[in-house]
Amino acid sequence: MENADKVSNVDKVSNLAHEVVDKATNTTYQAADKVVEKGEQLNTLAHEAIDKTTDAARQAADKLAEKGDQLRNAEQRLMNEVSNYVRDNPVTSVSIAVGVGFLLSRLLSSR
Repeated sequence: MENADKVSNVDKVSNLAHEVVDKATNTTYQAADKVVEKGEQLNTLAHEAIDKTTDAARQAADKLAEKGDQLRNAEQRLMNEVSNYVRDNPVTSVSIAVGVGFLLSRLLSSR
């Protein structure tokens, strides 16, 4: 019986060792699954942040382009108005130009 007891004890220890290994394996898989899940969540969050940033940059670029068009239109309108004024009032325009030239020459020569 002594031999049978030894075999029985070895079987018990072997079974316990297998149970411990199985539990450790299951715990490892569960931990790995949680890590993968968190990684996927972080990936989703990163993609959402990138999408929001891209949308904000696109909106800013669109607004800048719109403002640039408005400034170009304002510049063209102003140039047309100045050209029309000079064409309609040549003497006044030349007088203003001479006055501004005189003031600039006085200011620059005194330095």
